[in-house]
Amino acid sequence: MRVLCATTANAGHFGPLRPFARALADAGHEVRVLAPSSFAGSVAEAGFVHAPCADAPPELIGPVMASLPTMAFEEADEVVIREVFGRIDAQAALSAAIATIDRWRPDLVVRESAELASLAAAERAGVPHVHVCIGMHEVATRFAEAIVDPLAELGRLAGVGEGRLEAALAAETILSLVPEVLDRASGQVPAEDAGFLRFHGPSSPTGGDPLPNWGAPEAPLVYVTFGTVTGSLAPFQSVFREALDALADVEVRVLMTIGRKLDPGTLGPLPPNARVEQWWPQDAVLGRAAAMLGHGGFGTTMGALAAGVPQVVVPLFTFDQVVNAEHVAAVGAGLAVGKGPASVALAVAQVPRLLQDPGFGAAARVVATALDDLPRPADAVPVLAGLVG
Repeated sequence: MRVLCATTANAGHFGPLRPFARALADAGHEVRVLAPSSFAGSVAEAGFVHAPCADAPPELIGPVMASLPTMAFEEADEVVIREVFGRIDAQAALSAAIATIDRWRPDLVVRESAELASLAAAERAGVPHVHVCIGMHEVATRFAEAIVDPLAELGRLAGVGEGRLEAALAAETILSLVPEVLDRASGQVPAEDAGFLRFHGPSSPTGGDPLPNWGAPEAPLVYVTFGTVTGSLAPFQSVFREALDALADVEVRVLMTIGRKLDPGTLGPLPPNARVEQWWPQDAVLGRAAAMLGHGGFGTTMGALAAGVPQVVVPLFTFDQVVNAEHVAAVGAGLAVGKGPASVALAVAQVPRLLQDPGFGAAARVVATALDDLPRPADAVPVLAGLVG
């Protein structure tokens, strides 16, 4: 079976898709990953053949991104979903998605929530397609509501019938990496049937290589991460220094990761209890962490839950981060604070509470158990093969 997996150039979006791509490849199927050219390194690092498509044109994406800091949080999120993912990214990738499917003839397309060009190209070619949700089920619902107009426009550009993409989106089989206990927090619990299937994605921490030495060895370790994108967004880069300063007087050891697009040297002198890295294997950190301070990105949020590590979540710039924060708080596995960079200090202030109350860790371990009870992505392979039949 030939399978084309499709993603936008976002590590947090590729993350949920990746275990299914790996399971398919390990089962002997031929897998390629359709992704923007700028994401070639990430695709290669994951061990897949890259099918490149165009990145969003700077002259289109630049003004949109520059306007976001002037908007209210909810408005900015709406613009990102509708204009960036729904229109600019999708239209930029469309011609390559069509050409790749026409040339390579995949039997199945597996895409992540924000990637829409492959949806249009698959419908145009009559290829079955599957949707891997990049968050709680509530996120998929929100995406569908926000992209109605761009999706209709994309359908016209792809040459498919009016309303066809909307109908195809609604009928897609969805693969989720979220246990029911988390989705239940919002009341949105889709039926567990052939159209919605749950699997366990994040691996359980195994310890990994030893961490370097810094600070007081006996102090609890707090992992601080705001994902891979925050460091590349100038309006949000101040959150790293603010978190470091706020944690300087807390009796913990801090390991902060800032992403490969930001130089740790730009943060200035570090407090004695802190160490900053561009990247560190998340499982290795979470296997030793007592708590995490994060932004609500799906990969970091689920990684902490899979490790049974309680977390404080400060959503920085997207709706899905808010959703993840609310769900973590609703199940008692952590705390959520207000939205935006101004709330980082509030989040840090909650870290001692997280460390002192064992109930948060106990609730996180309940979610970890629920995740462990889910089937693995390898179990999705026969389901996906059945869709091709």
